[in-house]
Amino acid sequence: MTASSPSPSTARGPRGWCAEWLAGWNAFWFTPADPLPLAVIRICTGALLAWSAFVWLLDAPAFFGGDGWLRPADVWRMNDQPWQWSWYFCISTAAAARLLTAGLLVAAVCLTLGLATPLAALVSLAGLVSAANRTPLTTFGLDDTLGMLLVPLVVGPAGAVLSLDALLGRRAPQPSVRANIALRLLQVHLCVVYFFSGCGKLLGASWWEGTALWGAIANVQYRTLDLTGLARHPLVVNALTLATLWWEVGYAALVWPRLTRPLVLAMAAPVHLGIGLAMGMMEFGLAMLVANLAFIPADAYRAVFLRSSSTSERLA
Repeated sequence: MTASSPSPSTARGPRGWCAEWLAGWNAFWFTPADPLPLAVIRICTGALLAWSAFVWLLDAPAFFGGDGWLRPADVWRMNDQPWQWSWYFCISTAAAARLLTAGLLVAAVCLTLGLATPLAALVSLAGLVSAANRTPLTTFGLDDTLGMLLVPLVVGPAGAVLSLDALLGRRAPQPSVRANIALRLLQVHLCVVYFFSGCGKLLGASWWEGTALWGAIANVQYRTLDLTGLARHPLVVNALTLATLWWEVGYAALVWPRLTRPLVLAMAAPVHLGIGLAMGMMEFGLAMLVANLAFIPADAYRAVFLRSSSTSERLA
């Protein structure tokens, strides 16, 4: 190529750039993917939802009954949203509240086991949305994260592997476009959540000062573990606060490159387990860690399962 000849990218022009962008877009969303990561996420999500449903079932009439803590008319008045939907709005008796909540618990258990997975995922999502819309004052980060996790499980073949459906069907799992779309939906959604969460923290002076984490540790009403001993180490508190802030802000950019992805995912564990211990939100922390599993490739899961299988064989 002579000095005066144009480069290949210049010669292609805008049409070539658009074609490359479109090819990359199609490859990102529509390349068949192994459903194994989705199955692992399904098991963890189903278990967390089953726990939530069990807690709701302990006093379902108070949560969802017509004479519960928050009456249906008050929910409508508080939200003022004409599209708000919940199957609990259709019932008024305590027995009906228990029955619907028990149905959600059964669906969550079936989702965990991978039994009638498509139906279980759909009922689980409808039940979670119903519960959140019926009792908005008891909806927190765990419920929001479970919703984020359940949508991809409805979209993708979550029961193709590690499930009773696969065991009964005796079919080998195959890579599929639906599995890739489901995982990409979760990955993109997670990046959006972290980015805006980090940007929101940038508006708070305590995050810039490095003292925000101490505010959570010193809140005796929510903490699971007493970490007030860190008051003697202010520089440690500052470092942990700022590391959390910049990890959230940079997550969406650093989780995609293979070079930085292991570090970003490794930091997710102390960040979310720290939230669980410092603020008494362990279920929320675990749910966010489950969402991060979407970035772990199928080969890594297979390596873990094969290693566990070989270890069990040696022990036997």
